[in-house]
Amino acid sequence: MFIVDPHKEYQKQTESRMIIRFQDCDPLRHLNNAKYFDYFFNAREDQVPKLYGVEIMDLIKSYEAFWVVYNHHIAYLKPANLGEWVRIITRLIHFDDNTIVVEYLMTDDYKSHLKTLMWTTFKYVGMNTSRTTVHSDEVKAYLRAMLYGQIDYHPAHFDDRVKNIKSALQSNL
Repeated sequence: MFIVDPHKEYQKQTESRMIIRFQDCDPLRHLNNAKYFDYFFNAREDQVPKLYGVEIMDLIKSYEAFWVVYNHHIAYLKPANLGEWVRIITRLIHFDDNTIVVEYLMTDDYKSHLKTLMWTTFKYVGMNTSRTTVHSDEVKAYLRAMLYGQIDYHPAHFDDRVKNIKSALQSNL
């Protein structure tokens, strides 16, 4: 179980380097739109246990609740091509009593061009009730420890976020 160490500063984002695989591409050799979800979710699932020392299944078993996808906001800006190395950055950008929002970015290998940005909203659901439930104090502490607080999150500001990230990446060139 994850116990927040008040003397430790936790990393606020994950990063993975991945190669675009043949079986995930369309006939134009671009990553299939539906496969972006797999790349994003797998990258986060691989990195969170390394950074926080807890497996998602441990949280589910301990609290008898889990997060289910509620919706996505996604912008496909540049194709990810067969054989290309990309960077996937993920971060928790918002949470409240029963919701979390994770931001997923895919860039080129040098992090100079944004390929895709996605916000996924998850609802916290009880295993026995299949209804939304409130995050426990321990889960809130876990979420607070990983929260990337540099974004003033509002669901209607997704397009503004795309522009801000593109601009920030271009200014780093």
